[in-house]
Parts: sequence; structure tokens; C-alpha cells
Amino acid sequence: MAVLAALTTTLAVSAATTATAPTALASAGVSGAVTTAPAVAGQQDPPATGPGAEPQQDPPPAGDEPQQEPADAGAGDEPQQEPADAAHDAPVTGAQPASPCTRTAAATHGWGEPDRHSAFDGTTVPPDWHPYGPEPGHNKKGTRTPEQVSVADGAMTIRGEQDGTTGAVSWHPGQKYGRWEACVQSEKASGGLNALLLLWPVAEDFPVGGEVDWMEILSDDRQETSFFLHYGPDNDQDYGSVQHDSTQWSAYALEWTPEKITAYVDGEEWYTNTETDQFPPRPMNMTMQLDYFGDAGGPTAMHMDWASQWALPESEPAQLSLPPGAPATGQPKDYPERAPRELTPAEQQAPEQPAPRP
Repeated sequence: MAVLAALTTTLAVSAATTATAPTALASAGVSGAVTTAPAVAGQQDPPATGPGAEPQQDPPPAGDEPQQEPADAGAGDEPQQEPADAAHDAPVTGAQPASPCTRTAAATHGWGEPDRHSAFDGTTVPPDWHPYGPEPGHNKKGTRTPEQVSVADGAMTIRGEQDGTTGAVSWHPGQKYGRWEACVQSEKASGGLNALLLLWPVAEDFPVGGEVDWMEILSDDRQETSFFLHYGPDNDQDYGSVQHDSTQWSAYALEWTPEKITAYVDGEEWYTNTETDQFPPRPMNMTMQLDYFGDAGGPTAMHMDWASQWALPESEPAQLSLPPGAPATGQPKDYPERAPRELTPAEQQAPEQPAPRP
């Protein structure tokens, strides 16, 4: 496994895989691959896990770090950076603004052109991204509502409020096996609001359908990222972490093959798992969530400049999906009409998008 020279990497794997440093697990509140691991912000009801809030910090004022503002996402030229290879440029055509994520797994490892790509260059959430709600939030705390998800200035943003009003959005259709990468930036928090990228079972059958949290940021200062792989009917978990400044634009990626699950940040591997009996059994879809765990000291936000998805030769496309533009849910027992299902040919057609503002 490649290791970031500039990052301090802590990997904790289940007793069924590799022995882990006790201090790393103790600091995270984890003991092997057991159900007492720190909480994961999945959409399940009851929740997959339940981590406590981190020490409170004041969130940075808007515009405090201009290089991280979503308005700058993908805007302007960056002549000092090395030219991206064809794999990174492939998703877009014509003259496009430079990405704020200058190092990617796709470019580093030669993934080539993605099968799907979202650049968020309009003013509305794209029809294949589905905001949750309105519904209760994670572990029935707070509220998830589509009003907290917005697109502007080349980025999609989820905002979370101190009272627990926040959002989540899922990308359909999903697949079994594949690659996903997203350019994201997380603002600092002051307790209780955690930023995530994850794979969630399209069939909404957690825990047996699994859950892959490949970017879960629990720390208020956004300096540590966790990985949680949920598996099995008892919600066992495998865990890893890496020290990384996610207040800066960062390219987080996941590769899931029949033999291996690997996580990357800015092109560098930081988590791997080859215990195939822990892998999800069926197709998964990517989800972006800002989850409320209670006791937030103030608002925060997370931003996505772009997202890409690749199919592998072994990939199996999901047979269930959501109609373009339809709302999603993390609680299908309460909102079955929002759960993925087999679509008619007419439902598979995306609605016409409004023209971007001049």
C-alpha cells in the first residue's frame, strides 16, 4: 500500500484482516471490526453508529479563505500547476476553468475517461443528484431538507445549521464495483456536523447491503478523515483514518473491485481492504451528506466542485434507480415512495434543465 509522505496515516482493520495499532483504535473509540466503532453517518434507521461531538470551535467567517470558497471552485486559471493528463481533462469538453483539485487518483493511476461526470456549472441541482427529504435527519435528529442543497458558481453545496437543519444528496444510478472520485472542500465546524462521501445500498437494505464511508470527517478542524466499511447483519465495521487538511479542496476517491477496496486522497492511497467477505453484496450509489449528530455550536458547509464515476469490466449496473429530479430518502420504511425502484422508459428520461444564468 502506497503511503502519503506528507500525511500521517492510521489504518485500523478488523481482527479478521490485519492487526492495528492499539493507540490508533483507542483514539478513535474502536476495537477491531465490532459494532462499538465510532458512528457512521449513514441514512439508516436506527443509525449505523453514534460518534460523539468534537470540541467546539468557531466556524470560519464566509470568505475567510478565498481559495476555498465555492465561488472559486473551478474558476480562474492556475498557470503554476502542472498540466493535468488526459484522464483528468476527459470529462469536460471545450475550454473549461481549471479544477481546484490539481492532484487526482484518476490522473495518477490512469483511470481514463469516466462514464459519468458532474461539473455543477448550472444553477440547479442536476436531475441525477437527488436531495433527501424533507425528513428527520440522522438518528432522527434535526431535519434533512432539499433547501439546504444548492448549486452556484460551479459547485454544489450542502449547508448545516446549528439547529440541525441540513441536507444530503444521492447520485443515481448506482453500480456494483467501480471507481468514484469527487473534488470536495469542508468548512470547519463547531461540533455535531460531520461531512461525508459514502456508498449506500441501492436496495436500501442496510446493514446486510453494506455501507462504505470513504470520506467521513468527524473532527471540527477537518484535519482527520475516517473510513468505515460496514458489513454483515450485525453491522460489523472495518476502520481506517488519515491526517489531511480537508478545509483545502481535496480529491477523495474510492476504487472497489472484486478483490480490493482502496481509498485515495489527492491521488495517494490511504486505506485498503482485501477481505472480500466484508464487501457490499449488491450495487451501491454515491451519496454526499452533512449529517447532524447533535450539539452543534454553529453552522458549517461542505462543497463539491465535481464528481466522476467509472465502470469496470466486472461492474454490474443497478436495476433500481430514481426518476430524474425525484426526491430521495434515507428512511424508506417511512417514505417508500422516495425509495429506488425499477423505472419505466419514460421515467428514465431526464427533464430539460434551465439555462445557466448569464
